[in-house]
Amino acid sequence: MFLTRVLRQIFGGNLPKAPASVPVPASGIGNNVPPVLPELTMPAEDRLFNFFVPLFWGTSNPEAVTVAAKEILSHCSSGHHFADNFLTWGRNMSMLGDRPFVQAWESNIEGLSDEAIVWRRYVLACAAYHCVQLEGDFVECGAYTGVGIKTVVDYLGGPDFPKTFWGYDLFEHDPSMAHHSMPEHGEGLYGRVQKKFSAYPQVRLIKGRIPHVFEKDCPDRIAYLHIDLNQAPAEIAALDHLFDRMVPGGILILDDYEWSGYRPQKLAEDQWFEARHYRVMPLPTGQGLVIKR
Repeated sequence: MFLTRVLRQIFGGNLPKAPASVPVPASGIGNNVPPVLPELTMPAEDRLFNFFVPLFWGTSNPEAVTVAAKEILSHCSSGHHFADNFLTWGRNMSMLGDRPFVQAWESNIEGLSDEAIVWRRYVLACAAYHCVQLEGDFVECGAYTGVGIKTVVDYLGGPDFPKTFWGYDLFEHDPSMAHHSMPEHGEGLYGRVQKKFSAYPQVRLIKGRIPHVFEKDCPDRIAYLHIDLNQAPAEIAALDHLFDRMVPGGILILDDYEWSGYRPQKLAEDQWFEARHYRVMPLPTGQGLVIKR
């Protein structure tokens, strides 16, 4: 794969194995099982990473954008990133130096979009690294194909992940919904995602519409919350039901918050958080971050 070739150049031939995971004390973990924390690794040589995957949205001429980006980067320093509508340079590209993350991310790539959103995935992984050391379960609203959940779980222990991870989605789409459909939506998606997690008993996939699905199955305490529903009404409903269940220090990631194509979500969420004296931290990845106090 593209990234494997890049990493072989950086690490000099054979890729190093991911180091042994490091357990930490179970204090504060609801089930008293120590979380398995990946050990941060660094390449043998102190070199900067470059990442270029020309997949983006909101342009009438993607080929011209790609050519322009290559021209810009030809005049810039190393440590560049161009993917997911995000062009920058002079960065450490820390996610590509975190070998356990690269292993988890690359092993779960199912399409070019999964490859392109590496920075977004690393935001989730770093949030999860923090939250796995807190009391409370993990929740994702908008599980879709399950790639985001599985990348996080594999980064933090795989089958030994110590938390219950709840993944909510209808896994289908109909014209009455406020948001657009996704390519994988359909009758067979739920079964395919269930099969993906057959060896992960801690992952609970709940099929149903938000917020009604919460009436049947919902955790009492939440450490990590990722919301990616692509529409304001459902995201506000999810916040209404789940935010108060988050533990102090828990992290909420709003996947679409800073994307202008989903501006109605941002405006609705800004009003919702303003009433509770919170500010959403906009990230250049297009995500929004909130730390529960």
